[in-house]
Amino acid sequence: MRPLILALCFGISALAQTPAALPAPTLLWAGQPPGAQGTADADIPKLYVYAPKNQITTNTGVIVCPGGGYAHLAMEKEGTDVARWLNARGVAAFVLQYRLGPKYHNPVELHDAQRAIRYVRSHAADYHIAPDRLGIWGFSAGGHLASSTGTHSDAGDAQAPDPIDRVSSRPDFMILAYPVITLVGPKTHQGSKKNLLGDNPDPELARSLSSELQVTPQTPPTFLFTTNGDTTVPAENSIDFFLAMRKAGVPGELHLYQNGPHGVGLALNDPILSSWPRRLEAWLRVRGLLLP
Repeated sequence: MRPLILALCFGISALAQTPAALPAPTLLWAGQPPGAQGTADADIPKLYVYAPKNQITTNTGVIVCPGGGYAHLAMEKEGTDVARWLNARGVAAFVLQYRLGPKYHNPVELHDAQRAIRYVRSHAADYHIAPDRLGIWGFSAGGHLASSTGTHSDAGDAQAPDPIDRVSSRPDFMILAYPVITLVGPKTHQGSKKNLLGDNPDPELARSLSSELQVTPQTPPTFLFTTNGDTTVPAENSIDFFLAMRKAGVPGELHLYQNGPHGVGLALNDPILSSWPRRLEAWLRVRGLLLP
C-alpha cells in the first residue's frame, strides 16, 4: 500500500507544479512577420491575452515583457504571474512573446514591442480598455525593451496601408522591474547587449539604445523597482534612468531595496520585497489607472 500512496502523492505534487497552460496566442501580424527568419514558434511574435474575470474593469491595459537576457523568456514568473496580478486589479494584461537573440538582433525586438502597443491600442474597444490607458511593464532585459519602447515611440504612419501601423506606439506609462537600461559603460548587462546587438556593435547604436540617454519630456511616466543587492543588473541602471526623468520633468517613482537578488518577479513570498507590488499598486492608483 505504501508504494501506491507514495506514487499518488508524487503524481499530485508533480501536477501541482506544472505551469498553467497559456491562452491561445494572438499573432501581431497576419502572415509572415517583418524580418522573420523561419516559421517556428520562436519566429512568430505574439500576445497572450488575459482579461479580468470579474465585472470590475479599470479600462486600463498593460503589455508585459518578460525578461531573460534577450535569449529566453521567463514566461511564468515575469509573464503569467504578472498577468494574474493585473487581472485581480481589473487590468487587462497582454504578455508579449518577442523574438530573441542571438538569432534576432535590434531592431526586431523593438519592432515587436512597438507593434504590440499599436495592435492592442487599435483593438482597445475589443479588449474593453481605453486607448490612452495602455502601459508597458518589463523585467530585466524585458525592462530594456519596455524602456526602449517608451523612448523610441512615434505617432504612427498616417499613410501606412496597414491600419495598425497608423496608430501611436507610445505607451501611456511604464513599469520597469530591475531593468537593463544602459548598453554603454561598466554597468551594462553584457549578455543582454550581446544578444540584442551582436558581438561588435556600433558604439553609436549602443548609445541610442541606452535608455537613460534617450529620456525627453515626452517619455511616459515611469515606476521603477530594483535592489542594491542585484549583482546581475546593477541598481545604477534604474537610478540613472530615474535621474534622467527628473532632469526632463517626467513624473515617476524609484523604489530601491537594500537586499534582494536579480529576477525576483513579484516576490510575493518574500517578507520584505513583497511590498514592492503594493507600492506599484499605490502608484497606479495615484495616477488614476485603478479604481478608487
